[in-house]
Amino acid sequence: MDNGNLVIYVIAVLCLGAVLIMSKDKLPPRYKRGMALTAVIMIALAFVFIIYSLLA
Repeated sequence: MDNGNLVIYVIAVLCLGAVLIMSKDKLPPRYKRGMALTAVIMIALAFVFIIYSLLA
């Protein structure tokens, strides 16, 4: 796996999570659950990729 792409992905996902946490009061109620679920899945996937890159 290319580490450059992994670093960009991890930074983008962590920034997305930070933006969602900071703007949780401004989101419409119908988008809150979907955006939070998407962010959690992407953050979990980023950590899986980090562990994979360390073991490979």
